[in-house]
Amino acid sequence: MTDFAAVFSCRGRATLAALLICAALSPCASAQRRLSPALASEIDGLETKPSSGGVLTSVFLPSNDIPLVAARFVFRVGSQDDPPGKEGLAALTAALLTEGGTAQLSYEQVLDRLYPMATALAGHCRKEVTVFSGEVHRDNAARFFPLVTSMLTTPRFAPEDFERLKNEAIDFISKTLRGGNDEELGKWALQVALYQGHPYGHVDKGTVDGLKSITREDVIKFHREHYTRDALIVGVAGMVDSSLRGDLRAYLGSLPSAPFKIRALSQPERPKGLDVTIIKKPAASTALALGFPIDVTRRDDDYYALAVANSYLGEHRTFNGKLMQDLRAKRGLNYGDYAYVEDFIQEGMSSFPVPNNPRRQQYFSIWLRPVPNDKAVFAFRGALWELDRLIKDGMSPEDFEATRSFLLNYSKLWVQTLSRRLGYQLDGSFYGRQDLVTELARRLPKLTVNDVNAAVRRHLSGSGIKVVIVAPDADGLAKALTSGAPTPITYDTKGTPEDVLKEDETIASFPLKDVSVKVVPVGEMFQK
Repeated sequence: MTDFAAVFSCRGRATLAALLICAALSPCASAQRRLSPALASEIDGLETKPSSGGVLTSVFLPSNDIPLVAARFVFRVGSQDDPPGKEGLAALTAALLTEGGTAQLSYEQVLDRLYPMATALAGHCRKEVTVFSGEVHRDNAARFFPLVTSMLTTPRFAPEDFERLKNEAIDFISKTLRGGNDEELGKWALQVALYQGHPYGHVDKGTVDGLKSITREDVIKFHREHYTRDALIVGVAGMVDSSLRGDLRAYLGSLPSAPFKIRALSQPERPKGLDVTIIKKPAASTALALGFPIDVTRRDDDYYALAVANSYLGEHRTFNGKLMQDLRAKRGLNYGDYAYVEDFIQEGMSSFPVPNNPRRQQYFSIWLRPVPNDKAVFAFRGALWELDRLIKDGMSPEDFEATRSFLLNYSKLWVQTLSRRLGYQLDGSFYGRQDLVTELARRLPKLTVNDVNAAVRRHLSGSGIKVVIVAPDADGLAKALTSGAPTPITYDTKGTPEDVLKEDETIASFPLKDVSVKVVPVGEMFQK
């Protein structure tokens, strides 16, 4: 498997992948045809060469079909680069760039200029990258780009903005995440459990102690060291003038030129059986998340086979998956039951994975949310039972054909906006592949059910699983998990079909092996 860093830093291949996006990103076939064979040949021979101004890799998609311009500035720096003891530094730096003004303008003055253009610059710090994105009408592009690039290159870092955003981040961890959203609490707690002692092993926004230790000088230094031209890919799509490429080089010219350093990643450890963390918290329902690391990313051929198996178990907020059909539809256990073959970030009410969240290491996970407290262990066993059946029995040819057809069509919805399409193309350059939707369209028709079932057996497992449960009765839950006793389900109404009741007996007694349980009060989560 090709090394992630090598692909990103290989200027010839990175530039080739980036420039080919100009052809692949177009929202319609007519735009794609504008790339002539002669131009394609010219692109194939181009390389990005370091100069006295440093390296700036750019992805351009001129198109006359949409009167908008979408921009993404992706820096190769993320929460994995937080220094030990200062967890949250990368995210706080990103927040100060988008919500802290420029050297010439206060944040309020920046908003005053963005508001008439009906636009904004959003920033998101993730594990491996920090992405800034915005979309503007073409008539405002000439004003938009000088302003937003100055936010990235010459941030204000005013003391009052630093204190405001630092306190907001601490409040998010200590109040919102701990107290306001049990689903997000469980998701982040699972990641922390999966990656203990690892650069991925903390919430992207930081820890309470880490954020408290960060100074304004830390942020200024972090920006100076990590926000360089060499670590940046700029993506622009839509109705743009060809001169914008040169303008962007000028706008971003004040960023320093210095090779970025990719942090080494150790292999995360896996437990022998079921390693359960119960977060004790007063709650009307139980939130469950379980998962384990996998050594597969979009760079690997097996990823695309696992994507089919994952869709069979259940895409986010869809009813095609076995988890939703068996746990929600048949039994009415909860709202949602989904599986993920890579890190999934939920953006608002969208069902689709967000672009620009690339990782060198990924994990498989299942979410169950929310479950009545008295049915939590049954639901947990139900999820393990579904996973066990997939591993041992595999998908049937009929299920494979139906799932493959669904995924081929459903995945096209992931790139229905100009900005999302641009983001997915940028991700392709990180993984050394085409964008995910194009890869699925190219690979899935060639897959067989045997390919998928073999990949499942190679990479998925019913043991070595980390489990996080947010629940009020930690002691009772721990006893139910470790006793080995069946946990039958009781329905509130009559009329459950006999075949479902028969399955219930199997699920209620599904073996929970090598269970270890740790109880953590919610007030201690993400402290350090």
